[in-house]
Amino acid sequence: MKWHISGSCLCGAVLFEVSAPLRDVVLCHCAMCRKTHGHIGAYTNAPKASLHLSETRGLKWYSSSPLARRGFCGECGASLFWERSAGESISIAAGALEPPTGLATTLQIFVDSAGDYYSVDPRIPQRKD
Repeated sequence: MKWHISGSCLCGAVLFEVSAPLRDVVLCHCAMCRKTHGHIGAYTNAPKASLHLSETRGLKWYSSSPLARRGFCGECGASLFWERSAGESISIAAGALEPPTGLATTLQIFVDSAGDYYSVDPRIPQRKD
């Protein structure tokens, strides 16, 4: 895992860097992630203090539940972050990172909520919750 990596939205109205090791990627099959991304969510994670925003003109936050909010670009619509209200870490959309990331997909969560239009990959470990 890289110790320093940059990322952005599609249009560049949100630019960021992460200066701590990133967790490997977790795929989320919950209905909220599927609606947010148009498919499953693919997130890495890092301490909030290690996320440095260098461009924020497009950054908007949506409280998707009482427990968390989602960060996205208000200009291009890119989904970028998932943040638990009471937590020390932030999840970052893996697709927003500049390659090479050095990350691997290591877990799938909420597989019981998977959409009916695709199959859950049996090669990746799964959690139902």
